[in-house]
Amino acid sequence: MHYEKELVPAILLKRYKRFLADVRFNHGEEITVHCANTGAMTGCAIPGSNIWLSKSDNIKRKYPYSWELVELEGGKGFICVNTARANKVIHAGLLAGKFTQFSQYKNIRPEVKYGDASRVDFLLSETGLVDVYLEVKSVTLHIDGELGAFPDAVTLRGQKHLLELLEMKRAGHRAVLAFCVLHSAIKKVTVADNIDRRYGELLREVINQGVEVYCYSVDMSVDGLYLSHQIPLEL
Repeated sequence: MHYEKELVPAILLKRYKRFLADVRFNHGEEITVHCANTGAMTGCAIPGSNIWLSKSDNIKRKYPYSWELVELEGGKGFICVNTARANKVIHAGLLAGKFTQFSQYKNIRPEVKYGDASRVDFLLSETGLVDVYLEVKSVTLHIDGELGAFPDAVTLRGQKHLLELLEMKRAGHRAVLAFCVLHSAIKKVTVADNIDRRYGELLREVINQGVEVYCYSVDMSVDGLYLSHQIPLEL
C-alpha cells in the first residue's frame, strides 16, 4: 500500500479525546489533526515524538491532516497509528498472493455483511472451495523486546468478532483472524490477558475449535506499508 501523497513531518504535542492530536510543524505552526485510532495507543503517543501526517483534499473536513506514523526512537522503524491502514495492507497482500494459505482464492470482497449486524473485513470465495471469512486486527502494543500484544484496551467489539468467526467455522466455512503488526519492533505476538482477560479466553477457545489465526509483520516507511512475512503467535 503506497501513500497517495507525500507524508508531512511534524512533532507530536499531545493526543486527546481519542480522535484528536495537537502537532507542531517544523516551521513552528501548531495545528490539530485527526487520529483514526480508538485504542489506548500505549507507547504510541509520547509527546515530542517525530510523527508523519497525510493531508486530505476534502474541503469539507474540519481537520484536513491525519496522523499516520510515529518514528521510533533512534530512527529504528515506525508505528502506524492509523488503524484503517491495516485492512488496506492486508487487501494488497491478498491481491499480491502474500497469503499462501489463500492463494487459490481469486474472489476477494471487502466489508460483507455477516453475523449479528456485522461486516466481515474480507470474504474470500472460489468455485469448489469453502468460503473464507477473514477479520483483521492491527497490533501496535509493544510489551518488551520483540513481543507485542493485542488488544491495547478492552474490546467488546473484538470479542464479538471472535464469536462470529466461530459461528462461521461451525457453519462449515473457514474462519480466519489476521493480526496485522504495525510496529517495527514487534516480531512475535501474544494476547494481552492483563488488559482484556475475556478476549484472551475467547481467542484460545476459538483456536481450539478451528478458527485460524495468523500474524504478519509489515514493512513501513514514509512511502508506504507493505505486508512482509508471517511471525509467531505465542499464547
